[in-house]
Amino acid sequence: MSSGRAVAGIDIGGDQKGNHLVILRGTQIVCKLSQEAPEYMLEQCLQFEVAAVGIDAPCRWRIGEAGRQAEKALARQRIFSFATPTRELAMASKSGFYGWMFNGERVYDAFSPHFPVFKNGGEIGGRLCFETFPHAITCAFFGKEFASAKNKGTQRREILQREKIEITSLRSIDDVDAALCALTANYLLEGRVDVYGDEPGGYIVVPRFVRSK
Repeated sequence: MSSGRAVAGIDIGGDQKGNHLVILRGTQIVCKLSQEAPEYMLEQCLQFEVAAVGIDAPCRWRIGEAGRQAEKALARQRIFSFATPTRELAMASKSGFYGWMFNGERVYDAFSPHFPVFKNGGEIGGRLCFETFPHAITCAFFGKEFASAKNKGTQRREILQREKIEITSLRSIDDVDAALCALTANYLLEGRVDVYGDEPGGYIVVPRFVRSK
């Protein structure tokens, strides 16, 4: 990882599980937090001079009846994610399922004044945050035919080890997923990513990993 800048990843959870933050500098984990308020995570990212923050949650709600282009584009690649509803539909839901998406919204609201949400095109200058998600990251490294939800703990740790990141302090899959989001931030700064979506629906960023033959 040659960007030389600190990067961060945030795994978004519901109210009970909470959010998890990992900050990387090179291959070293310099900060790891769990179940902290978005504002405190923001403070840590500013303190460590983080350049880019990958967030495992939708950066936009669906608009109208049509789904988000980013999710549709990934589905055409047979990489599937939870379908993001409109905010109104999520608010009306009685199941509580969308609580994690509202937690993600709170993270974006806290971060975006300091880390503007990624817009595709042009050079990356100042700080930014962006949407990504660990299953798509795993597909990038292993191939979608071999990425397995059943083996996600093993596969996702293997990705981090392959990238020379010390994983001893990552005690849960949520920590691991946050680290994968931070790893993707490094790939973005280095220009080695695939980007799915459009401006109205937001973009999903995934590492462009070329597997050896």
